[in-house]
Amino acid sequence: MAIRNATPRSLEGDMTVDEFKEWLKRFDTDRDGRISREELKRAIRSIRGRFSGWKSKRGIRYSDADGNGFIDEDEFDNLVDFAQKSLGLKIVSF
Repeated sequence: MAIRNATPRSLEGDMTVDEFKEWLKRFDTDRDGRISREELKRAIRSIRGRFSGWKSKRGIRYSDADGNGFIDEDEFDNLVDFAQKSLGLKIVSF
């Protein structure tokens, strides 16, 4: 698994799409099944991502296909694409 010691900063090597989704769901603090901008900001910050506020805004804009301001389950694939391109994460499909 690409996340060791449950510390997201320890992302190394390749991560599967399912592993990425499970990691991201840990930041769904209100448990509504969606990722808000604030939750995405915390996820980016947890991997010591710089400019987490700006990147989370871009991530929501990039991933939120229906424009409701949240990343829903069916939009997670868009977020995977964003994470690879803009956050430098290596996410593979198996």
